[in-house]
Amino acid sequence: MKAKVDRGLCQGLGNCVAIAPTVFALDDENKAIVLEPAPANDQTLMEAAESCPYNAIIIEDDEGNQQYP
Repeated sequence: MKAKVDRGLCQGLGNCVAIAPTVFALDDENKAIVLEPAPANDQTLMEAAESCPYNAIIIEDDEGNQQYP
């Protein structure tokens, strides 16, 4: 699985950073960025995506099919 961030939807709450700090960070605009697009722990990646109330984190499988949201 891999993660992408829709910066147009991101409001910079930082839930994703709190759950997966090795995968996500907030940049100078207080928007999430992906540090590690394909981390080893898929469960943590999905938890971070589900924690975003704006659905700004997009999870894709290895073939590029959207898994979340």
